[in-house]
Amino acid sequence: MDTQTLMQTLKLERLEVNLFRGVTPDEESRIRIYGGQVIAQSLLAAYETVEDRLCHSLHCYFIRPGDPNVPIIFDVDRSRDGGSFTTRRVIAVQHGQQIFNLAASFQVAEEGYEHQAQMPEAPHWDTVEDDREVQRRLLKDAPARMKEWLDRPQPIEMRTVGGRFDTPNPPKVEPRQLVWFRAKDAIGDDPRMQQVILAYASDMSLLGTGLRPHGVNWQTPGMQTASLDHAMWFHRPTDFNEWHLYVQESPSASGGRGFNLGQIYRASDGALVASCAQEGLMRMRKT
Repeated sequence: MDTQTLMQTLKLERLEVNLFRGVTPDEESRIRIYGGQVIAQSLLAAYETVEDRLCHSLHCYFIRPGDPNVPIIFDVDRSRDGGSFTTRRVIAVQHGQQIFNLAASFQVAEEGYEHQAQMPEAPHWDTVEDDREVQRRLLKDAPARMKEWLDRPQPIEMRTVGGRFDTPNPPKVEPRQLVWFRAKDAIGDDPRMQQVILAYASDMSLLGTGLRPHGVNWQTPGMQTASLDHAMWFHRPTDFNEWHLYVQESPSASGGRGFNLGQIYRASDGALVASCAQEGLMRMRKT
């Protein structure tokens, strides 16, 4: 699936004034819906009820695994329309049950004080191997179905500094990673869609940061992972077709959960365009 196909897939059908229906890309390898997809579609549903304002923050919970074989219904609650800020709550439903909810706030354009953290130094993206190529090499002996999954078109290009560790027994490393990423194909000039695709990509690789110091990952037998919640703050408009540096760290893990933080910098000028926080399940199942 390329970026253009992703944008078409994320689009929603309006069923009623505040009710929308979305679908999941038709991919046989999916057993549950990717979390970033539901974030992106919920943000799009909220935007369908908001005019002349951009999202500055969103907070959401993953409640149940999404079923990729049936549509998702998005119910938008118009919580408040204020002079400067607009608030929306979106509930995503499948099989008569909530699978996800999102609260988002939108603001009119406004001038104000500015400061930001400095983008850390990182090897240039041209010198960093594409994640998908690293996975193909590490998983060259994987089952045919996994190889087909690796060969499918990807809408987001990712390059992890220092490489990925997609083996059942990865080394123990610090709970921090730098990832270059961008949308592969043109998104267009609409700042709302730029935010939607960036939100879609923000769920990628963040959860795994908390696994790094423990020598486990998604390939480790018995390892169970899932996003539990996700928060995102949009600081400045950006063009996600450009390269961005996703700085990720995990300050804490406890109680079968890992806490992860992310900062997204635009490579061209070092602008901090967004920040993320996420808690994820990281549990070793008993055999």
